[in-house]
Amino acid sequence: MSHQSDLIATDINAYLAQHERKEMLRFLTCGSVDDGKSTLIGRLLYDSKMIYEDQLAALERDSVTHGTTGGRFDPALLTDGLRAEREQGITIDVAYRYFSTAKRKFIIADTPGHEQYTRNMATGASTADLAIILIDARNGVLTQTKRHSFIVSLLGIKHVLVAINKMDLMGYSQEVFDRIRADYKDFAARLDIPDLHFIPLAALHGDNVVDPSPHMPWYVGSTLMGFLESVYIGSDRNLEDFRFPVQYVNRPHLDFRGFCGTVASGIVRRGDEIMALPSRKTSRVASIVSFDGELEEAFAPQAVTLTLEDEIDISRGDMLVRPGNVPRLEQRCDAVVVWMADQALVPGKPYIFKHTTKVVTGTVNTLRYKIDVNTMHRADAPSLALNEIGRCAIQFNEPICFDAYKRNRSTGGFIVIDRITNVTVGCGMILDRATGDDRHDHWDDESWSHGLSPKNSNVSSDEREARFGQKPVTVLLTGLTGAGKSTLAYALERRLFDAGRVSTVLDGQNLRLGISRDLGFTAEDRSENLRRGAEVARLINEAGLICIAAFLAPSEEVRIKAREVIGSDRFLVVHVTAPLEVCRKRDSAGHYSLADSGEIASFPGVTAPYEVPVQPDLVLETDRLAIDECVDRLLDLLESRKFLS
Repeated sequence: MSHQSDLIATDINAYLAQHERKEMLRFLTCGSVDDGKSTLIGRLLYDSKMIYEDQLAALERDSVTHGTTGGRFDPALLTDGLRAEREQGITIDVAYRYFSTAKRKFIIADTPGHEQYTRNMATGASTADLAIILIDARNGVLTQTKRHSFIVSLLGIKHVLVAINKMDLMGYSQEVFDRIRADYKDFAARLDIPDLHFIPLAALHGDNVVDPSPHMPWYVGSTLMGFLESVYIGSDRNLEDFRFPVQYVNRPHLDFRGFCGTVASGIVRRGDEIMALPSRKTSRVASIVSFDGELEEAFAPQAVTLTLEDEIDISRGDMLVRPGNVPRLEQRCDAVVVWMADQALVPGKPYIFKHTTKVVTGTVNTLRYKIDVNTMHRADAPSLALNEIGRCAIQFNEPICFDAYKRNRSTGGFIVIDRITNVTVGCGMILDRATGDDRHDHWDDESWSHGLSPKNSNVSSDEREARFGQKPVTVLLTGLTGAGKSTLAYALERRLFDAGRVSTVLDGQNLRLGISRDLGFTAEDRSENLRRGAEVARLINEAGLICIAAFLAPSEEVRIKAREVIGSDRFLVVHVTAPLEVCRKRDSAGHYSLADSGEIASFPGVTAPYEVPVQPDLVLETDRLAIDECVDRLLDLLESRKFLS
């Protein structure tokens, strides 16, 4: 299972060409202390015959004096090369190793397990395609296992292999393997890990590393090496959004001016139209120059030089993109920051931020919350200490071109540098939502569509009323989560439909899955969600329909603004109410529990106020009234206000 090939003996040039075209897989090993990360890598290289004879002889000698296996061959010494690592039997720094097989080339990052070296682990994970998380079968899922799993998820690694190691010390028990797998799955359900696998191992003896283990016949899956050679990573790269950060302007003579850099994502072809940011000047690609000559196209992560048909002022730090597919160009963003310095992060202190090829100064305006990676809970904190993680609002002194890290790891990440020491003190992953400070009240915004006037329908409101036998109205059902707003909305819609009326439900939660998918749950975001809902309800009413709007709508002021958008003459407020303990019992989605733990901030009824409507048109106490009785009262309200003829 090595890189050896028959072509070496027959055609060395063909072998080298074949080797050059192999796909590269970068992966890291992580987990808690003494889970066997270095041992696993050493055994992987040893069993795949990737260790030179002189290296092997040296390791066998060192195993006698520095090994932890009683004088026998200790594969961990292959990566634990520092004196302190060998003395303590632990990994301190990130160790990189390269090897290849007939199918792939690999770069391994052996990362430390101690909490104090979490920053080293994050460094190794920043470029990895796959993560191997080791778990000691004797100890199960530990705190550091959860910490590293959270960082792996945070850094956008899609493929995770959980290697349950030291199965030999647990008698190769299938029950132990199944229990640890179930425990980890329960924890990982809260993480963003789309591709998760489990393998039982005994790395010291090579069980299931390269060859199947004879001691675990109950396991019928792939070995570790088999998995590494077959895991599909071809779809992980973003080939849709063309992003080319300019690293260097190459001007060797008067007749050549090229822009050098690495394609961060997407594909570019000769003749494609491009746009330079931040100037927004456009041109076309005249040629794509590489070390091997001119190319017809280039894709991530190729390093190339682009020449353009037009003379455009472009310099280092600018970005070339497609005109119809541009990143965000802003001075603010929200990001999750991993702090890597002994000196704590200080909000308001100037730092240097390096994003792609651009270096700007800026500050952390606000530390919104700190994340406890052990419990996944959020907590208020004045600063971030070494190895802590938090969500921050970042203010740059000039605009940068960025995407959300989840969509594009290259343009969605940055590092933080201390201005005095020039030491990297943190790394950040940009979130896909704008900062809360960017949100403002849109209710009174003037339209940007100057010169446009509303168009009137050829069907009058009286004609619609005669056709449908009803007057249009918006019934806003407002109340706490679990009070029964949506249940009553759909029950009323059913009753109206059965009676030959025309109505539709506008549910605030459904709105968040569509036109409000960019909104969070702050007071400003809830206000904006209702504003968008009010505009939709107004259009529904203008079509002659009855709109049943189910929104939490906790602010009385915002409800009044919604009335003004829709029209006071066709707007009814119904307060759907129930005791808080009843709402909690009805909450099948667990929103109240998440609010109690701090995972949902600004939750009305728990951590934020709910303002009871001052003069509602109807109050429905759903803990005392049955659904049919509530619907009867809603129909009575519509009839008494002459909306139903």
